[in-house]
Amino acid sequence: MPEESREKRLPRIAVDVVIVRKDGSIVLIKRKNEPFKDHWAIPGGFVEYGERVEEAAIREAKEETGLEIRIKKLVGVYSDPNRDPRGHVISITYLAEETGGTLKAATDAKEVSAFREIPKNLAFDHEKILKDALKLIKIRK
Repeated sequence: MPEESREKRLPRIAVDVVIVRKDGSIVLIKRKNEPFKDHWAIPGGFVEYGERVEEAAIREAKEETGLEIRIKKLVGVYSDPNRDPRGHVISITYLAEETGGTLKAATDAKEVSAFREIPKNLAFDHEKILKDALKLIKIRK
C-alpha cells in the first residue's frame, strides 16, 4: 500500500467484554447484523470519540446484554489487520464480572445467553479471545 494512502486510513478501535456471571458462565450475544450475522460473539463495539476504552466496555456491555459490569482485568489487545472483514479493527478486550442488571438482548444483539463451554459458530477471532480469557479465569481461582 502506498505510504500516502496508509496515512489516511487508520484502524478503528473496539472493545470486547468477556462477562463472567455469578454462576461462572460466560455471556455471549448472537449477532443480529453482518458481518457474522447469527454467530455468537463477545459483547462489544466501537469506542466513541472522547470516550475512554473502559467506559466504552461498560456502555457496550449494558447496551448489548442489559448487564452492569465491573472490569476486572485486561485480557489482551487483538490487532490482526484481517480479524474483521469490515476493515482494520483493533480490539481491546476486558474480563469483567456481572454486578447487576437483567440479561436481555438489545441493540445489535439478536439473542443473549450464558455459556459454560465455548460454543461453535463464533464471530471474528472470538474463539481465541475466549480461550485467552478462560486461562486468566483459571489462574485467578
